[in-house]
Amino acid sequence: MDTITWHDFEQVELRVGTILEATDFPEARKPAIKVRVDFGEFGIKWSSAQITKHYTKEELPGRQIVGVINFPKKQIGKFMSEFLVTGFADENGDIVLAAVDKPVPNGSKLI
Repeated sequence: MDTITWHDFEQVELRVGTILEATDFPEARKPAIKVRVDFGEFGIKWSSAQITKHYTKEELPGRQIVGVINFPKKQIGKFMSEFLVTGFADENGDIVLAAVDKPVPNGSKLI
C-alpha cells in the first residue's frame, strides 16, 4: 500500500449529498442506477452506480451518500457522470453505498 500525505487527502472532495432522484440505466453495460444528488453549495449532480444488487431506484431518494465531486466528468455511453458514488464491495463483489448514519448538511466534507 502506498502512503499519501495529508495534503494529498485534502485534495479529494469527499462530500455528502442527498439523492433526489433515481432512475434506471438500461444502456449501461453492467446493471446500474442513475442518481441525481444535491450537494448543497456544490450543486445538483448526476452519476451512475452499479448498486442494483442491494438497492432499488424506489428506495434511494432521500438517502444521504458520499461522493467524490472533484473528478473530471466521465462519459458512460450517452450519459455524463458528474461525480463518483462511493461504496464498498461485499463478499460477492456487490456494492454497498458509503453513507452517513445521521443527517448532515448537504455538501459537508469528509474530514
